[in-house]
Amino acid sequence: MKIFSVKKEIIENKKISAGCYRITFESRKIACMAKPGQFLHIKCSDTYDPLLRRPISIHSVENNVIEILYKVVGRGTGLLSEKSCGDSIDVMGPLGNGFDYQSLVTCHLSPILVGGGIGIAPLYFLARKLVEKYSNVTVLIGADAKHNILCVDKLKKLGCRVKVSTNDGSTGINGTVVNLLKKELSPENVKLKIFACGPIPMLKQINRLVSVYNVSSQVSLEKRMACGIGACMGCIIKVKNGYKRVCKDGPVFDIKEVIWEDL
Repeated sequence: MKIFSVKKEIIENKKISAGCYRITFESRKIACMAKPGQFLHIKCSDTYDPLLRRPISIHSVENNVIEILYKVVGRGTGLLSEKSCGDSIDVMGPLGNGFDYQSLVTCHLSPILVGGGIGIAPLYFLARKLVEKYSNVTVLIGADAKHNILCVDKLKKLGCRVKVSTNDGSTGINGTVVNLLKKELSPENVKLKIFACGPIPMLKQINRLVSVYNVSSQVSLEKRMACGIGACMGCIIKVKNGYKRVCKDGPVFDIKEVIWEDL
C-alpha cells in the first residue's frame, strides 16, 4: 500500500453541527488508493505546535474529491476548524486497514452499519461502496441528542434504510444505538454482517450482543496516535494472539479478535 504526503488547498471547511466540521480537498493520488475505514494523518497548523498530526477517518471520496468529517475535541482539531477555503492542508495517507466488505457477496450476508456520534464518519464512505452492490443496506445512527445526529439525509439519498436513536429522545427512538441493533437481531436472522464505529462503551455492548447471536462483525477503533504508520508502537491494543497497532494493523478489527476487557 502506497502512502502519500500531500499539501492541498482546502475547497471547503464547513460547520455542519455543534462542534462538527467537514473539510473538502482534492487529491487524485489519495482518492485512487483510499478504502472505507482508512484514515488520514493531518497536520493541524502551519507550525510545529501542536507537534503531532491528528488521525481522521476518510468520510467520502468522489471524483478525486476527498471529505473528512471531524469533531472538535481538543487544541489540534480546534486549530483545524479555523482553517478557511483557500488555506492549505498537509495530509498523509491513506493509512491503516479498512473494512473487509468484499466477502458479503460470497457469504450472502446483509450489511448493517452502526455509528455512534462522530463514528458515522467512516461508515458513510463504506455505505457508498455497499449500495453499488446491495439494495438492503441498513444504517443505525445513535447520539446523545438530535443536534449530534449526522448524515441521515445523505445516507437516505444513497438508498440506505436509516434508523436513529437519541439518549434524550429528541429524535428517533429514546435509547441507544445498541437498542436499535437488538431489534435487528434474532436467532432466525443471523445472515448479517455488522460494521461499527463509535465510542468504546458502545462497541463493548455490541460485542456482548453479537456474541449471543454469533453474528460476523467488524469494528473501527479510535486510539491516540503519534506516527500513524506503526513505527512508534504508541497505539497498541491487546488481541487474542498478542498485541496489534491500531494505526497499522487497524483501525478496523474483527470484533472477536479484540480483548475488550483491556480497553
